[in-house]
Amino acid sequence: MKDVLKEITRLRLERGWTEYELAKRSGLSQSTISTWYRKDQIPTIQSLEKICNGFGLTLSQFFAENQDAVSLTSEQKDMLDNWSALSAAQKRIIKDLLKNLDTTAAPIHSK
Repeated sequence: MKDVLKEITRLRLERGWTEYELAKRSGLSQSTISTWYRKDQIPTIQSLEKICNGFGLTLSQFFAENQDAVSLTSEQKDMLDNWSALSAAQKRIIKDLLKNLDTTAAPIHSK
């Protein structure tokens, strides 16, 4: 069985987030998260769901054993980190934009 607190720490550090940043993105208080570590407590499913939402993951993805099955580039990870910070309305706008992109056009190169 996966060590939940270790996995939360791994995901948080992978993104360069503090506990405060995770709390902000998940809608939990920093003291709640700190208490889990201090008292070696496992979060409730409801809290873990909020944590996963903050990371932009599902519970299934969080508990997946083979996390190396899909390898992301640093650019893709950065995009997913930014995605998790968007509101529902902003996500809809981005989805619509991506659906309507002309993929046959010449690629845009940043300077």
